[in-house]
Amino acid sequence: MFDGSAKRVVCMWFPRLASDRVLRARPIEGPFALTLKQQNTDRIYCLNMAAERLGLHRAMSCADARAFCPDLISQPARPDLDQRFLGALRRWATRYCPWVGYEGADGLVLDVTGAAHLFGGAGTMLRDMRARMARAGLTLRLGMGATRGAAWAFAHFDEHGTDLNALPVAALRLDAGTVTALQRLGLRSIGDLSAAARAPLARRFGPELLLRLDQALGQVGEAISPEVEPPHYGIALSFPDPIGLFEDVMAATARLLDPLCDKLKAYETGARELTLTLRRVDQGSQQVTLRLAAAMRDPARILPLFARGLGEVDAGFGIDRMRLEATVVERLPVQQTGAMATPASPDRLNDLITRIGTRIGLENIQRFLPADSHIPERSFLIAPAAYSTPESGWSSPRPRPLRLFAPEPITGTGPQPPKQFRWRRMAFTLARATGPERITPEWWLEDDAWRSGLRDYWKVDTREGRRLWLFYTPQNPGWFVQGAFA
Repeated sequence: MFDGSAKRVVCMWFPRLASDRVLRARPIEGPFALTLKQQNTDRIYCLNMAAERLGLHRAMSCADARAFCPDLISQPARPDLDQRFLGALRRWATRYCPWVGYEGADGLVLDVTGAAHLFGGAGTMLRDMRARMARAGLTLRLGMGATRGAAWAFAHFDEHGTDLNALPVAALRLDAGTVTALQRLGLRSIGDLSAAARAPLARRFGPELLLRLDQALGQVGEAISPEVEPPHYGIALSFPDPIGLFEDVMAATARLLDPLCDKLKAYETGARELTLTLRRVDQGSQQVTLRLAAAMRDPARILPLFARGLGEVDAGFGIDRMRLEATVVERLPVQQTGAMATPASPDRLNDLITRIGTRIGLENIQRFLPADSHIPERSFLIAPAAYSTPESGWSSPRPRPLRLFAPEPITGTGPQPPKQFRWRRMAFTLARATGPERITPEWWLEDDAWRSGLRDYWKVDTREGRRLWLFYTPQNPGWFVQGAFA
């Protein structure tokens, strides 16, 4: 049997984590709430103390909340930023002990066994936690117990309590339905539940109820899993004497790249963005950022790409420290080499895109990708070449022009291509026409250019040598030129 009496577990509960995060950056006087859309209804996600005093609560619809409080200030919630903020608090909490894990979406759990005496005792440590969080503008409720369940119960129901049996059954982390059913049976506290017969409770409520009870009382162990710190891809190098020559800076960059790429390889990742910080002896610093067209970890390929940026660095009276960090990384699994290896990736093309991208920006180097649409204007996509891969799914039942532009009207009557017409101040005579190819609008998409209805497309060869793509609109008679073949 597990004996948790020798353990000390602390639960840090932030009941207003989301609203406190926002109000720390922009304090607001008066009622404030964060809203989140749930089932097509905007509801309160988190609120401050002033809003609670006016009777507002979580999950309340925003319409009802404004009826109670017309002066309520609200803004959309960002749960992703809240979790990132909680992660920062978890890293901060490791100052008290190394075993810090998450407790739901708004709490932390710390195994401080053997660490409380380092802060002058458990009471002093808890007071230090409250004082630091108060200075940070965060609402904090603390609970300490011999087990994780007991610490959670004290933090949520009796912050300064010591008697676990006196707490309500909801302190066992049970769902609302189970709590209501237990209260109807007269089992309102943990002490009442502990004194009741276990067999009938197990038959009616299942094993979850007794498991939570045993975890809180220390009869069943409950582990605290600390989060693994993500790898940090940064290498620094200090010099006994300042350097300033371009060759010396490139050589130092090469020395930084080797261990950094080894670390990237160990974690099977590749760098997409590298930042080189150069600190001068006058305490000034400059940064050279290299954005790569593809994830890579080959120092021999990366080093020449730094040449242009380092050539523009002003060394001043000398550089005494350099730091290289991979600020954006991607998964890059190890690839097989040898006779059975897959074809090599287009490394030379990626290096070329990177070199051009350092001058004009990676987003300005674009490629065409096929799209699933029979509408000519929507049959392709334009995407940055550095953040997309080429596709070979280009297929069309009919030939398409090399150049495609907005429809330009020409003179003509009837469903057959006109024998003679003028386009862009030039006169053309029809030599041969192939078609028609009827294309109907995509009714599920709004497009003003296709409001005239379906189109009959013709491939036209003129006696003047031009090969054009014409279409006729039967529902709104008219002829247009939309493309030119090679």
